[in-house]
Amino acid sequence: MSLKFRLIAMNFLQFFIWGSWLLTIGAYWFQTKQWSGAEFGAIFSTMGIASLFMPAIAGILADRWINAEKLYGVFHIMGGIFLFLLTRAENPNEMFWLMLLNMMFYMPTISLSITIAYSALKGDNLDIIKNYPAIRVWGTIGFIIALWTVSLSEIETSHMQFYVASAASFLLGIYAFTLPSCIPGNKGGGSGLIESLGLKAFTMFKDVKMALFFVFAMLLGAALQLTNAYGDTFLHDFAKIPEYQDLITVKYPAIIMSISQISETLFILAIPFFLRKFGIKKVMLFSMIAWVLRFGLFATGNPADGLWMLILSCIIYGMAFDFFNISGSLFVETQSDDSNRAGSQGVFMMMTNGFGAVLGSLGSGWLIDAYFTTEKGLNWSGIWMSFAAYALVIAILFAIFFKHEHKPEELKNISH
Repeated sequence: MSLKFRLIAMNFLQFFIWGSWLLTIGAYWFQTKQWSGAEFGAIFSTMGIASLFMPAIAGILADRWINAEKLYGVFHIMGGIFLFLLTRAENPNEMFWLMLLNMMFYMPTISLSITIAYSALKGDNLDIIKNYPAIRVWGTIGFIIALWTVSLSEIETSHMQFYVASAASFLLGIYAFTLPSCIPGNKGGGSGLIESLGLKAFTMFKDVKMALFFVFAMLLGAALQLTNAYGDTFLHDFAKIPEYQDLITVKYPAIIMSISQISETLFILAIPFFLRKFGIKKVMLFSMIAWVLRFGLFATGNPADGLWMLILSCIIYGMAFDFFNISGSLFVETQSDDSNRAGSQGVFMMMTNGFGAVLGSLGSGWLIDAYFTTEKGLNWSGIWMSFAAYALVIAILFAIFFKHEHKPEELKNISH
């Protein structure tokens, strides 16, 4: 089995697990359980809370003591256990603690999967910029297939989605032990206290440019959680309006939402061109502008004559997500070395899916309950427009304050 195929299988299962529940848990929460928005914000904050420390801890372990692929396998097996137990949660409090434990094991696997892939490609003398996006795109395909499986099985509003995720997690956990060996790059450590404790990746904050990059990664990470949390249930809510309730968009909203992931597959493959042509600052700025359009089109669209706006929003999502997440991880790779590769990716994950997710999840839950919840239900237009305004402010501040001169030769440093 070729190296690329092995990494493709890893990425496929990695995001199949997430796609099995990430976009549909809102429908289960609001449509079936009918629990509150603030409580739901707390549920989505679990990925942020876990990412505050687990990716960084996993990165330190993988940089100094444990092969990344072995740690990756153990984490997925543990995550599978808690996904299975989620099917038995009977109240928001139980759901919160079980989801938090699941997220503590799942979230670090995202950065670990990147570390494993980068290490294996470099070990095989392959160009990461050229080869990784074509491998990573299969993660998005896995997410799409999981989403379609849940939707077409009509379990979007059922606890059965967690059984699907759990099975995939166990499978990947076992498969992980067959992946290429990714030995700790800093196993011997250093003489200083920072290196001895495995905290070298955090020294990147000493660089003003990198510190600013991580701050904006956090702010954009907040926006990243919003459509994941509310997109599917937003479309489900149209069923309450008689003129929309029989439309296919409302009956199978996860299918419509999957257009976002289909779009991702195209934008992932475009990343090498855009990074080499425009550099990280412009690519990240493109992402932020795309988030403004993503939210704005949701605010004005509907499943009938405004369906084109919902579809266009989903297409734009591909640029919004990929140009931030994947390009960001590649940029961090250019600023790190073998001794702190896993830790650096862990720090990036901590800022985006850690602090960013907590900010986005808790902040949006509070905002919705305080200003956009009426006797008739949720004011979705107001919700999405407030999110669009937030993304616009971030884009303007990023354009002004983040200073980075595009140097194409930087990208060559991670090719081999």
